[in-house]
Formats: sequence, C-alpha cells, structure tokens
Amino acid sequence: MDGLFNLLSVGFWVVLIAFFLFSMARIVGQYERSVLLRFGKFIKVLDPGLNFVLPFGIDQTIPVDLRTATIDVPRQDLITKDNVPVSIDAVVYFNVSDPKAAILNVQNFRHATTLLAQTLLRSVLGAHELDDMLSQRDKLNQLLQEQLDRQTDGWGIKVTGVEIKNVDLPEGMRRAMAKQAEAERERRAKIIAAEGEFQASQKLLDAATVISKDPAGLMLRTLQTLSEVAGDKNSTLIFPVPVELLRLYGGDKKNEK
Repeated sequence: MDGLFNLLSVGFWVVLIAFFLFSMARIVGQYERSVLLRFGKFIKVLDPGLNFVLPFGIDQTIPVDLRTATIDVPRQDLITKDNVPVSIDAVVYFNVSDPKAAILNVQNFRHATTLLAQTLLRSVLGAHELDDMLSQRDKLNQLLQEQLDRQTDGWGIKVTGVEIKNVDLPEGMRRAMAKQAEAERERRAKIIAAEGEFQASQKLLDAATVISKDPAGLMLRTLQTLSEVAGDKNSTLIFPVPVELLRLYGGDKKNEK
C-alpha cells in the first residue's frame, strides 16, 4: 500500500513539473522576435528557438514579426500645387528593425504607420504640380520613402519602399490632356513634313544644277520620265519638245540656205 502511495506521489510531482515546464516554454520563430516583460517591465528580447519564462502572468511575451509587411494606403483626395484635384493611392513596404521600440514607443505600430503614410501622401504630393506626379513618379516615391522612414525611425520601423499606384484625374482634365497630346503630335507631324519638303527641295536644286550643265542631261531625264509615265496604259502621254531641239533644227535650216 505504501509503495502504491509513493508511486502516485512521484507521478503527481512528475505531472506537476511537466505542467510547469510546459507553461514556461515559449517558442519563437526564426522570422520573429518576442519582447519579454516581467511585472510590466521590459527585460529583454527573446531570440528564435525555445525559451523559458516565469508562469502565472509574471512574465508576458509579445511576439513581433520581422518580415517585410505591406500597407495599402487608402485613396486620398488632394489638390496639387497647380490647383488640380486628383485622387491618389499608394502601397508602403516596411519591416520592424527594433522590436523593443515597436512595442514600447508606439501603441500599434502598423496602424500608426498607416495613418502617417496617409498624411504624408497628402502633404508631400500636394506641394507638387500634376506634371511632376505623372512624369517624375520615381522621384516622388523616393521622397515619400525617405520622409516616412525618418518619422517612423523612433518606432523601430524601417520603411523600405513607397510606390504610388494610381493617379486619378477628373474627366474634364483627361479630355484636356488628350487634346494637348493630340495637338503636340500634329505639331510634330507638320514639322517633320516641313523638314522633308525642305530636304527634297535641296536635293531637287542640286539635281537641277547638275542637269543644267549639259543639255543632253536634260534630254535624258525627259526620256526617263516619259518611260515611267508610259508604263501606265491608262495615262495620256504628252511629249514635251525641248527648246534646244527646236533651236538645233532651226540652225540646220539656216545652214542649208
């Protein structure tokens, strides 16, 4: 009887110790860290792996994910520097660089970063003109990233990138920009056509200069043109008689007299 009682006692203590060990064990993933608070006071940051803490609420652990996270900044309505109303949305890439600061210095670092990103999106882009938003988007992304990273540094947040996704314009502004683009293309087309006419006239002038040096050259050119026209059977052929040929014929008559 005493042996059975001793066996039960040993079993009880083994189960009790196993329960305590189980309640004290904390497993931290490789991609995260865990902030340890004892009686509400910061003790340390637990490294990945198996860690043991005091049970019964004496120690409190708060896990912090270190992987890169994204924030989809909601659409923001703003007025540009040149007084154009636009709607812009963006995405923010960030990760926690200091788990201690992310837990102790800000109540909810993700929510706080989201609100700050919305504010900076309106204030920074509102100081630029519409043409800058459309043509210098990479520069504005870099500017937003630098300012957001600087202001969240005290929260233990590292902002790795900001990307402006869409810039929505009013319908009237879209039509005006389409007309402007069409007018610009027409202007380029007219300039190109004028340059082509100028170059063609230069070449014709050079050809005329060469042909005028010898009357036979003009005759050969005339015959070449006639052969090209004669290729089309539907055309009426008008043969021009060079003045030099008439003069030659007239000169022969005078010599006969």
